[in-house]
Amino acid sequence: MVRARPRHARTRSLSLAAIGLAPVLIAGGLLSVGGPSVSTQTVTLTAGSQLTLIGHGLGHGRGMGQWGAYGYAKRGWSATQILRHFYGGTTAGKVDRPEISVILSGKNSVNVHADAGMRVGGQTVAPGQAVSLSGTTATITNGCGGGVVRTVTATFVEPLNMGPSRPPGEFLKFCGSNQAYRGALGFDGGRVANRLHIDDYVKGVIPKESVPGWADSGGAEALKAQAVAARTYALSAIAGGKKIDDTQNSQVYGGVAGEDPRTNRAADATAGQILLNAGKPAFTEFSSSTGGYTAGGRFPAVRDDGDAASPNHDWTATVSAGSVGAAFGVGALRALEVIEANGLGPENGRAIKVRAVGSGGTREVSGEEARSLLQLKSSFFSVRGQTSKPKIVTPPTGPDGPGLGLDLGSLGLGSLMSLGGDLMPGMMQLLTIGQSALNGRYDELGGITGPLGQVIGVPSLTPDANGVMQLFEHGLMLFSTQTGAHALTGQGLADYLAEGGLGELGFPAADRIG
Repeated sequence: MVRARPRHARTRSLSLAAIGLAPVLIAGGLLSVGGPSVSTQTVTLTAGSQLTLIGHGLGHGRGMGQWGAYGYAKRGWSATQILRHFYGGTTAGKVDRPEISVILSGKNSVNVHADAGMRVGGQTVAPGQAVSLSGTTATITNGCGGGVVRTVTATFVEPLNMGPSRPPGEFLKFCGSNQAYRGALGFDGGRVANRLHIDDYVKGVIPKESVPGWADSGGAEALKAQAVAARTYALSAIAGGKKIDDTQNSQVYGGVAGEDPRTNRAADATAGQILLNAGKPAFTEFSSSTGGYTAGGRFPAVRDDGDAASPNHDWTATVSAGSVGAAFGVGALRALEVIEANGLGPENGRAIKVRAVGSGGTREVSGEEARSLLQLKSSFFSVRGQTSKPKIVTPPTGPDGPGLGLDLGSLGLGSLMSLGGDLMPGMMQLLTIGQSALNGRYDELGGITGPLGQVIGVPSLTPDANGVMQLFEHGLMLFSTQTGAHALTGQGLADYLAEGGLGELGFPAADRIG
């Protein structure tokens, strides 16, 4: 495999979908347990036995498959054809907000210089001088660490020209490391940030999220498609209220040091180009390898014949019964089977629901959760030797993604509506506003490393269509226009349920984090 890329599973925002979940809420968290007895046709295990899983692809499989894009490019497809194939229902558009801000997670101070000089607080900084920021004070010095020339009020240091594709002499460089960045450097909400043109941002993203060497083997159009997808993804996230950083929580971004001439050409060739869905930047998720069929969700599931080029197109994994039992928390494992799949591709397609039976009970989880528990490359897998055919559940399609189908008992959401393409405009507007608020609050609470943990499913309207909810690994969030977005986890969630949940208490007016 060429390096470790493309590799990310895109567990980055509230919009990620884990298809067909059916968990049961319990105090202190979310756990799928119980269910009907396991079929006698499943693979029955004894102590010390092993299972072989037959798998395909790497990542969640939603949106564009990067190896598929490369495979199609080698067949002569243009970037436009690749994007049209993977992002069905979108239209071509142009950037309407060219400047974005990217949090630099590894930086905690700003002390910079530039060969051609800079600007700060409306004043020009001469070549050879440096600027350090502290709060709202910018101190201009003779070189890095030199004598003070003057101070001005500012929170950002800018290059001589904030336009895209400026010459290297205008790049701002951190004193000491000489790490260079296009655009401006300063503080955004107390964190070091890089404010720059979206086209310059994409130049620092594509080499980190894709493989520049594809340009040397007939894959230049795949890199152009990646540029459009990366540009659109960032703008969609920002429109949803998300702060962009330089990690895989958004998209990996390496500044000038992360750039490559081949991917810079792809960015320049597609400058300003994005994809639109209902007139707004589409949520253009992408993953490394689809295994031959995309997963559906926001975009129609499609065959991905280009994925034959992927080193992860087909794979197998051998796991011990003991490790599976421990991972699922069911004691000594007796049986494991895929009980629901999407029917798209070989071996019945992606696992939608997986059941493990052991001496300590039965547990059912989503295919994506099983993938995480077993540390598999994707949820596109089957259990070798299973003779019972899983129930086929066709993945929903649309900007709202799949419904969650949760059994939430006392929460008051006993039968969540299944969202389709015929939503009333007001309902779609509420879903959009709610998703934005949920995204913002999730990030404020620490994202995937915060108390909520990993996203499960996608935001969905409550049955009365008065609000929006989102399920997480360790709890959930509820939103209404009157109360805003608030999180419920642990004992806070248990208390909320015990007090009658949504039906009795209505939407929470504050977080309940236990």
